Amino acid sequence: MSDYDDSFAPGGNNVDLSDFDDDFSSAEAPSFDEVPDGKYQVRIDSVRLDRSQRGDPMIKWDLLVIAGQHQGRHIFKNSVITPAALPYVKGDLKTLGLALAKFSDLSERLDDLLDVTLEITKRTRGDYTNVYFNKRIEIAGGNSQSLSDDEVPF
Repeated sequence: MSDYDDSFAPGGNNVDLSDFDDDFSSAEAPSFDEVPDGKYQVRIDSVRLDRSQRGDPMIKWDLLVIAGQHQGRHIFKNSVITPAALPYVKGDLKTLGLALAKFSDLSERLDDLLDVTLEITKRTRGDYTNVYFNKRIEIAGGNSQSLSDDEVPF
């Protein structure tokens, strides 16, 4: 005789979901619509290096809205790294206050960007969405701080 309870065996034939019936009927399916264009206060929730479909290196940003009616929603930004785009990438890093001796040091410094709070602008034109880092901001009780142009290390 086995002590194994097969009521939760793969296949779901013996799984009773009736305890969820009331909650299911009143549950709202989450909306995955894009956050509308505008200015937002966000916190960098995650950042990583990846490659674009064309194989170019890029920075993938996941920005969490921390204030306003869209609080808790995510805005995503991809910064493709090409010679033409490098000044914009450097500008974003400057806005965030990240000083690099060499650009190749970025992969070891990505964690320094986590939890930084900033004001961004999201703007859509046609099929293309751009996210601009306006300025680093300080949120009461947070660890981010505003930097003047004289303090930014570029």
